[in-house]
Amino acid sequence: MFEQAFKNIDDVLRKEAGCTTELDYTEQTSWLLFLKYLDNLEDERANIAKLEGKKYSPILDKDHQWENWAAPKGQDGKLDHNKALTGDDLRDFVNGKLFPYLQGFKRRATGPNTIEYKIGQIFGEIKNKIQSGYNLREILDHIDELRFRSQTQKHELSHLYEAKIRNMGNAGRNGGEYYTPRPLIRAIVQVVKPRIGERIYDGAVGSAGFLCESYEYLTKNRNLTTKDVRTLQERTFYGKEKKSLAYVIAIMNMILHGIEAPNMLHFNTLTESVRDIQEKDRVEVIMANPPFGGSERKEIQQNFLIRTSETAYLFLQHFIRMLKAGGRAGVVIKNTFLSNTDNASVSLRKMLLEDCKLHTVLDCPQGTFQGSGVKTVVLFFEKGAPTRKIWYYQLDPGRNLGKTNPLNDDDLAEFVKLQRTFADSPKSWSVDANSIDKTAFDLSVKNPNGGEAIRHRSPRAIMKEIAALDIQSVNVLENIKSLL
Repeated sequence: MFEQAFKNIDDVLRKEAGCTTELDYTEQTSWLLFLKYLDNLEDERANIAKLEGKKYSPILDKDHQWENWAAPKGQDGKLDHNKALTGDDLRDFVNGKLFPYLQGFKRRATGPNTIEYKIGQIFGEIKNKIQSGYNLREILDHIDELRFRSQTQKHELSHLYEAKIRNMGNAGRNGGEYYTPRPLIRAIVQVVKPRIGERIYDGAVGSAGFLCESYEYLTKNRNLTTKDVRTLQERTFYGKEKKSLAYVIAIMNMILHGIEAPNMLHFNTLTESVRDIQEKDRVEVIMANPPFGGSERKEIQQNFLIRTSETAYLFLQHFIRMLKAGGRAGVVIKNTFLSNTDNASVSLRKMLLEDCKLHTVLDCPQGTFQGSGVKTVVLFFEKGAPTRKIWYYQLDPGRNLGKTNPLNDDDLAEFVKLQRTFADSPKSWSVDANSIDKTAFDLSVKNPNGGEAIRHRSPRAIMKEIAALDIQSVNVLENIKSLL
């Protein structure tokens, strides 16, 4: 039922002149889903208050509640067409009254960790792009079919929403930066092993995949106490996101996964100087896939000990600084970081090896990130002790990865199993830190078992890689132009 509703919503959005991409579809579905979720939350809170003999004060006033503008019902429980706005009247109400009212919540909220503050933040970041009030009426009718009342319903909705994010990522261009393959995230979570009571942080949160999968990991098959539930809701998951669309998607994604008022800031992490990070700011767990290939201005670079324009290298410095002593991290980065000979790369590898125990490097195959020809590795490290030995694993699913043949959980099962004991295998080996050259600090993936043998690829696969690299080049040029 929910799957059909999502399909119907997309079908209407494809007819809408104001929405032209998968990113638009996800953004517009997000704010509508959020208001429907809020309606169900209000009902839940009102029922609880009634059972406790207390009076409930609604978050939204009467004129702006879902049941009064989006889906007014008659006595038969069906939409009252005499009261339901449509056409220009509906569009003008949403743009001229609803959005300004919701934006005002940020100013009126008692604090940033409240649902009221999130309402103000979300509607301060996006706008209604559905220009036809008739299309909007049709979408509202489909959204009204959705329910968030049971855990089963929320679980199904979260999976459907993840599918929308995945489709947005597969659309290429900007969409890919919001989506990290969930099998890879789950493997990273299993290696890092977050625990209840630890703070989990992602400073480049995107669609909040790492935080959502961590929540699933911490709640699956566990008998949680009331204290555990409150800890998970209020003091566990923290994120920062620079881009408005990703920020909205991240909040909606976390809400659908069961986190009511996510500790999410709309903020460019790199504007914060690493020198200003204090002990109280530091966290126990960091998992992230920071953007790479970007270029930061000189005033941003001054916030870091090792100055470089490469966005991912700045994020890696931030993450090292943000970890508490004994804290654990899993960070995705381009594999060229392991061997680049520029001063920033060498200095950053030196910092990583000396300030942290880099214990695992997962070498990911081409095609892991769909729509990108970039090869990546995942660095797993602990803060506070120097590196003694590094265990490498060269992931090889035995097939070419792509949009129709993506990475799956089975592909990573051997990695997760062998990593527990740092076992040697044809795909894994260990390197003693003393054997690493102290001038270049080269950490290249060099499988002593011959795992780096060249696999001959089809002309079609080569052409796909060239096309992906062309798109990446255009993005880099656009970034450079924006800095001029």
